[in-house]
Amino acid sequence: MAPPPAALLLPALAALLAAPAAARAPPRSIAVVGAGLGGSAVAYFLQQHFGPQVQLDVYEPVGVGGRLATVTVNKQQYESRGASIHALSLHMQDFVKILGLKHRREVAGKSAIFSGEHFVLEETDWYLLNLFRLWWHYGISFLRLQMWVEEVMEKFMRIYKYQAHGYAFSSLEELLRSLGGDTFVNMTQRSVAESLLEVGVTQRFVDDVIAAVLRSSYGQSVLVPAFAGAMSLAGAQGSTWAVEGGNKLVCSGLLKLTKANVIPARVTGVSLHSSEGRALYQVHYEGSEGQGSAFYDMVVVTTPLHPSRSNFTFENFEPPIADFPGAFQPSVTSVVHGYLNSSYFGFPDPKLFPFASILTTDTPDLFFNAMDNICPVNISAAFRRKQPQEAAVWRVLSQQPLDKQQLKTLFRSYYSVQVTEWQAYPRYDAAKSLPPIVLHENLFYLSSVEWVASSMEMIAVAAKNVALLAYNRWYQDLEKIDQKDLMHKVKTEL
Repeated sequence: MAPPPAALLLPALAALLAAPAAARAPPRSIAVVGAGLGGSAVAYFLQQHFGPQVQLDVYEPVGVGGRLATVTVNKQQYESRGASIHALSLHMQDFVKILGLKHRREVAGKSAIFSGEHFVLEETDWYLLNLFRLWWHYGISFLRLQMWVEEVMEKFMRIYKYQAHGYAFSSLEELLRSLGGDTFVNMTQRSVAESLLEVGVTQRFVDDVIAAVLRSSYGQSVLVPAFAGAMSLAGAQGSTWAVEGGNKLVCSGLLKLTKANVIPARVTGVSLHSSEGRALYQVHYEGSEGQGSAFYDMVVVTTPLHPSRSNFTFENFEPPIADFPGAFQPSVTSVVHGYLNSSYFGFPDPKLFPFASILTTDTPDLFFNAMDNICPVNISAAFRRKQPQEAAVWRVLSQQPLDKQQLKTLFRSYYSVQVTEWQAYPRYDAAKSLPPIVLHENLFYLSSVEWVASSMEMIAVAAKNVALLAYNRWYQDLEKIDQKDLMHKVKTEL
């Protein structure tokens, strides 16, 4: 006897209701604005989650790599900006492995901190002597610093577990709170100097060592927020590495792997439309062939949305997308091929100058933040660092372009100078609140993470977060967004 119609319908209805949200069709096309590390990483992660059938258009007016740029001196390429990657940068480690890239061979070199008149701290070849000098000058401040940084990094590393289980965060505050509670959120609003003094680090250590590290990394003072400072200090303390052939190979490699369509154009704005009851975004751009536009289901902006950095407009959004407050820190990189003026640093005989890297204290008369004797991006087995009396390639970081007198102060003579000026990092002491990640339903702002801290791994973490957030929102998997007590959830899932 045939079952009644209701008996057939009820199981079918139950099966339909129980069907996974993934039954919804994936987005047809996604636009990524910018082909730096953020743009290339988010393109890779988006394809990982949504699948290879999604059309990925990446808009980049200048060149793939963004701040991971190189300059050429004597037919050799040198990193001009994002030069080193922390050993705990797990996403970057994965990228290198997936792309078949290699770690660049390390070439040892000693560092020192210069006050403008003398070296306040000098590194030696002996580890124990270095520890003794730190203790002699600063007591146990360096141990207190190390404990503080390690505590922050241990909590930060939780993000990899969360992301491996598909969890995402719709705001920077939620992301920070999931890692380190309100303590991490508060660390974006108070200075690194204040936080370190609170844990017993001396003012002298802050003025000499902490200031030198932050001037070298961010070109800013010890007033930067504690979280950004901790990330920078972690990079200075731990072992770092770089990619053989140049760090920008990660960006070009990821875009090639995803078969993304790289469009050589500058995006000028995004306007909102609707189609079949869903949001549709029109991306407006300018290229060598003039102006154009295209429609997308989803857009990820990975370039800074700030008046000093981009002339970017949003149209038809209600409520309107607010302006982005804050300012950016100007930075100048000068790659100089020449002979160091070691006399300026107190070494009349250049043969006796022992340092490959010079950091500086926050002294008013000092016109540069740091300088280092850099190695090419391709290092052969026979490569050796130039001796101090030889012409070498030096990278000088400063806030203003060096004039001829300043170059003459640092170098006895030089063959070439290549200058790159850029709005490098947010002015952290000017930040009152953190920018949003979600600008609209399927419109995301990846570069907001730089207001928490700016490093290659922070950007890679943000790229993974945006990809997961976009995926979870698209398929309405709200259980994977902004969840509380994630450490407990992850343990139970294991």
